[in-house]
Amino acid sequence: MNARTTKPAPAKRRREATETMHFEDPDLVKSLAGANDRHLALIEEACDVLLAAPGGAVTVTGGGGAREAAKRVLTALYDQLADGRSVGENEVRAALHMDSAGRPAGLPQDGVIQVVRGRSFRARTPRQLDYIRALADPTSGLVFGVGPAGTGKTLLAVAYGASLLASHVVERLVVARPAVEAGEKLGFLPGDLTEKVDPYMLPIWDALRDSLGQTVVDKRREDGSIEVAPLAFMRGRTLSNAFVVVDEAQNATVNQMQMVLTRIGEGSRMTVTGDPSQVDLPSGQPSGLSHALQILENVEGVSAVRFGREDVVRHPLVGRIVEAYERDAQKRGKTRR
Repeated sequence: MNARTTKPAPAKRRREATETMHFEDPDLVKSLAGANDRHLALIEEACDVLLAAPGGAVTVTGGGGAREAAKRVLTALYDQLADGRSVGENEVRAALHMDSAGRPAGLPQDGVIQVVRGRSFRARTPRQLDYIRALADPTSGLVFGVGPAGTGKTLLAVAYGASLLASHVVERLVVARPAVEAGEKLGFLPGDLTEKVDPYMLPIWDALRDSLGQTVVDKRREDGSIEVAPLAFMRGRTLSNAFVVVDEAQNATVNQMQMVLTRIGEGSRMTVTGDPSQVDLPSGQPSGLSHALQILENVEGVSAVRFGREDVVRHPLVGRIVEAYERDAQKRGKTRR
């Protein structure tokens, strides 16, 4: 990379200091800025800086930490262009979520999910650490997190999606789960669509509030960047630039699972969570989760993390309850669907 950084220009307040990055190729700087400076706008919003690209230079105005973050992203993107690779909005969003070592930002080796202006979530078991690393792995477009209740598989998936949304790496966070009790036909319930669906989605809203806070969740819900809906509402859609969580997936049929897995669009990733031992489908109907785990096990870009009762992080009694049910199932020769 052929760029140099001048010393910060004098400013009344340090947080308003300006630095100028000089690059060798003005044409590459134009590509770096994007059409109508769209790429610069994305970096400005994510890093809380002001950017301008006069000629072959880029000026960066903001606080010290914000300037460093923006400079890191600009340098990485210019390097890509200098290597002959194209840079679009997806590449900008990816660069925004990488640290100086090229790892996803906010997810260091100790397994912490840091939500910008929100909470942080730390792995509490070795399997949770594996799960967080799988979520952060850019080569995994689809991650399965399966196991008993209380292992944090849904909370961590939603928290990671919230971190990507808050960092502007994705434009939307979409969470879907089967409304098995209502047969996915919610018309008989009173109220509008939101009122019909919300009782089935309360665990998801709880996880979102834990991650982002009520005010941000309400705002994001209103502007459509957070969407929580029954699985059936995913049919016929292509979800681009989104992080998608499919929760309680053991209650999806094989056809429903195939449908939702093929909704992944450009710039999107998906996490599927569920407990194969808690299938509420009609007797004899196979679970789409178990089927997907079998046929996708060796597919490139797919990862699976399996939790056990030792990973239960709720009340200690939950782990003992899970163990008791497992013993009973083994005694009765019950097989998981």
